[in-house]
Amino acid sequence: MIEKSYSSEQEFLLNYNPNLYDRPSTSVDTVIFTVFDKALQVLLVQRDDYPFKHKWSLVGGFIDLENDLTLEDTAKRKLEEKTGVKTPYLEQCLTIGNKSRDPRGWSVTTIYFALLTYEDIELKAGKGAIDIKWSPIIKERITDKLAFDHDQILKLAIERLRNKVLYTSLPAYLMPEKFTLRDLQTVYEIILDRTLEVKSFRRRIAKADILEETSEMRQDAKRPARLYRLKENIHTHFFLRNIEGAVNN
Repeated sequence: MIEKSYSSEQEFLLNYNPNLYDRPSTSVDTVIFTVFDKALQVLLVQRDDYPFKHKWSLVGGFIDLENDLTLEDTAKRKLEEKTGVKTPYLEQCLTIGNKSRDPRGWSVTTIYFALLTYEDIELKAGKGAIDIKWSPIIKERITDKLAFDHDQILKLAIERLRNKVLYTSLPAYLMPEKFTLRDLQTVYEIILDRTLEVKSFRRRIAKADILEETSEMRQDAKRPARLYRLKENIHTHFFLRNIEGAVNN
């Protein structure tokens, strides 16, 4: 076969045939986390078509080649379609690709995880879904068997989240507009499945300087507690060391 020569890159691209090489199906899957009912929760959708019809899966979909400029665009689009909200935190975890993960053939997916405040979410089952729900994560597991390799993906995302919570302020993205320090510590403890020492935790948060006091108080079990909120234009804070005082439950 004689290859045609071109006088410029522009001419080459105008004549290039993308079907010269095999292309796997390419998608984005997003592991959407929140915290409520004293548990870390993940968002699942029930598929309305084959493969894995009626099975539960993570939120995801194929890349829209015309409208999605980046993988993150795909992740944000699918998340907004399923929840109706935009996430304050979205992070790419890893990419998985092989011939066996999808019965339709060679498949590549890029995995993100997102953090959402539970109070802000009104779930809606979008195109391709019969139903949508939150599922509690207990000891890194959920009760449903997921489609494709999503059980493995979920486990990897939980591990990534917990590792980052040890040295960052990520749980702040899961908080409502106003909250107590006890509320924030509880979210840390739920994600890490650990009990944290109160004084050590509060020193850590104070040094991060990511919160501001409000003028409001809330009556807790024993005494009134000050309400806080995140400072404006605050991004994830990275601590120099992992969180101290963690005790296995």
